[in-house]
Amino acid sequence: MEIATTKLSSRGQIVIPIEMRGDMKEGDKLIVIRSGNELIIKKSIPETLLWSHKSLAKAWLTEEEDKAWKDL
Repeated sequence: MEIATTKLSSRGQIVIPIEMRGDMKEGDKLIVIRSGNELIIKKSIPETLLWSHKSLAKAWLTEEEDKAWKDL
């Protein structure tokens, strides 16, 4: 797991640190999920797989993930 910091601009924009971008390129779509005071950014999957917000929450907002992130 990698951790880095960034800032929110006055226009609500953030920069993903270069060491975190991997194979991402300009124009790639990202999914942003808010859970309480956490924001989760995921690389987008094909739109045909984005059935609903509830299906995303079931897949990504799990107790196992909460346990993995609780100490960060």
